Amino acid sequence: MRPRRRILIGLAWLALVFVLAGCSVKRYAINRLGDSLAASGSTYASDNDPDLIEGALPFSLKLIESLLAESPRHQGLLLAAASGFTQYAYAFVQQDADEMEPKDFTEAQRLRTRARNLYLRARDYGLRGLNVRYPGFERALRAESKTAVAAAERRDVPLLYWTAASWGAAISLSKDDPETVADQPLVEAMMDRALVLDESFDHGAIHSFLISYESSRPGAAAEAEQRAVRHFERAMQLSGGNLASPLVSLAEEISVARQNRQEFVSLLNKALEIDVDAKPEFRLANLIMQRRARWLLTQVDELFLE
Repeated sequence: MRPRRRILIGLAWLALVFVLAGCSVKRYAINRLGDSLAASGSTYASDNDPDLIEGALPFSLKLIESLLAESPRHQGLLLAAASGFTQYAYAFVQQDADEMEPKDFTEAQRLRTRARNLYLRARDYGLRGLNVRYPGFERALRAESKTAVAAAERRDVPLLYWTAASWGAAISLSKDDPETVADQPLVEAMMDRALVLDESFDHGAIHSFLISYESSRPGAAAEAEQRAVRHFERAMQLSGGNLASPLVSLAEEISVARQNRQEFVSLLNKALEIDVDAKPEFRLANLIMQRRARWLLTQVDELFLE
C-alpha cells in the first residue's frame, strides 16, 4: 500500500474515532445531566413558595423532555417526567380549574382539559419507563393486567405509582370518554401491585391515593368506606401525621359521602394546623394541600345539604 494512501486511511479512521468519541461524550453528558435533574425533586419539595415552583416547573419539564429526545430510555428522566407532569397538573392546573368554576365555567373546563392532557402525558412517560424495564409491558398490561404487574419488583414501585396516579387522575376527568374510563382496571392492578411491593412508599403515598380510589373500585360495595378509613389510618402512621394529604382526601371523599359536615370541617382544620416547617421535605406538598383545604372550607354549603 502506498504511504500516501495509508496516511489517508489512517486519518479517516482517526476521524471516525473522534466522531464516535464525540457521540459517546455527548451521551454521557446528557445522561449525567439527566441523573441530576431526576434527583432534583427534593429541592422543589422543600420550597416554601408554590408560585415560584409553578413558574419554574414548565421549564424543568420541557428540559426533561428535550433530554429524553436524546436519551429516550433514561429511567430517571422517564420517572421524573411521569411524576413532574402529574404533580404540576394537580397542583397548578386542576386546582385552578376547581377554584375557577363558580366564576367562569368555560375557563374551568378548558383548564380541566389541559390537566387531563398533562396527566395522559405523564402516564405515557411512566408506561415508557415500564416498557424499558419489561419490553412489551403495556401490551401485556392491556391483555392481562394482573399477570403483567406480577413481574414488577420493589424497584419498580415509583414508576408503578406515578403511572397509575396520573392515569387515575386522567380517568377522573374523562367521564365523557368511555374508552379512557375503561382503563380503570389497569390503574387498579398497578396500584395494588405497588402496595404489595412497598406499602410505605413515599411516606404512605399509595395509601393516600387509595383513600379516594376505594369507592371507585368496580363492585366496591359497603366495605369501600372501611377500606378507605384503613388506608387513611396507615397513611397517617407512615407520614407521622406530618402530611396534610390524607386528611384532605378523607374529608373530600368520605366525609362528603357520609354527609358529615362536622367531620369534614374538623379534618380540614387539622390539615391547616400542620406546621409546614416541621418536615422541610413535605413543605411544598403541605402548602399545596393546605390551599386545597382552605378552598374546600369555602364549599361547605355546596357540599352538604344541612
